[in-house]
Amino acid sequence: MASDSSFDIVSEINLQEMDNAINQAIKEITTRFDFKGSAASVEFDRKGKELTFTADQEAQLEAVRKVVVEKMIKRGVDSKCLDPQTIEHATHKTVRQKVKLKDGIEKDTAKIIQKAIKELKLKVTASIQGEALRVTSAKKDDLQAVMAHLRANPLGIPLQFTNYR
Repeated sequence: MASDSSFDIVSEINLQEMDNAINQAIKEITTRFDFKGSAASVEFDRKGKELTFTADQEAQLEAVRKVVVEKMIKRGVDSKCLDPQTIEHATHKTVRQKVKLKDGIEKDTAKIIQKAIKELKLKVTASIQGEALRVTSAKKDDLQAVMAHLRANPLGIPLQFTNYR
């Protein structure tokens, strides 16, 4: 008798790779000519899972963000995990932007994923388990079809598929 196969859908950030990407971005920002003598900087709060970009003006802030995203992509960290907050004016005529890192699947997003899986009309069940979803089926082909569908239709957060059994 064959048992059901399953996998988990999670959204996780490799914090070590993120740390490496931020360190590379800081190194580039300190050596680039267009950032010389400016307040351009990046800070990474690993515990709070938050980045802080600082620059002289908004255009430079955008350039700092681009450097960080470029380094994240090179290190294999999905840039969809960034959740930028509003740009605020800081001291000494600088601007600052906090960027939260999305980790885990929120309840609303999990329900959207669950609904999308049901609309496939495959014999699979998706159950929400905390910040992850478990998808179960008797057929491994159905599970692979669900994975292919979710990869083809991204939802704005990075998804990983783990515990494939």
